[in-house]
Amino acid sequence: MPVIRYRKPRTPYEKALRWVRIILGFSVLALGALLLVLPGPGIPFVIGGMAILATEYAWARRYLKRFKEEGEKLGSIFFGKKKPPQEQTSRQDKKNEAQK
Repeated sequence: MPVIRYRKPRTPYEKALRWVRIILGFSVLALGALLLVLPGPGIPFVIGGMAILATEYAWARRYLKRFKEEGEKLGSIFFGKKKPPQEQTSRQDKKNEAQK
C-alpha cells in the first residue's frame, strides 16, 4: 500500500476547501450516527462521511477500507459469492509437512 503524504494547502482557497471537506465529512458522519438509532438509513451516511473524511485523514481511509472488506465478507455470506480460498495452514500442518 503506497504511503500517502499530507501536503499543506498552499493557497487560501485550498485551506478553505480542506476545512469545508472536514466539516462536511464530520457532519455527514454525525448524521449517520444519529440515523443508526433513529429511523432512517444510517449506514449509507456513515459510509459517505467516512469517504469524505478519507480525502483528508489516513485513519478514515483505514476504517473505510476495513468497512469495505467486511462488507465484501457479508456479501459473500448472504449472496453466495465465494472468493478463492486463502492458504491457511496451522502449525500442526507445517510440522507434519516438515516431518515428511
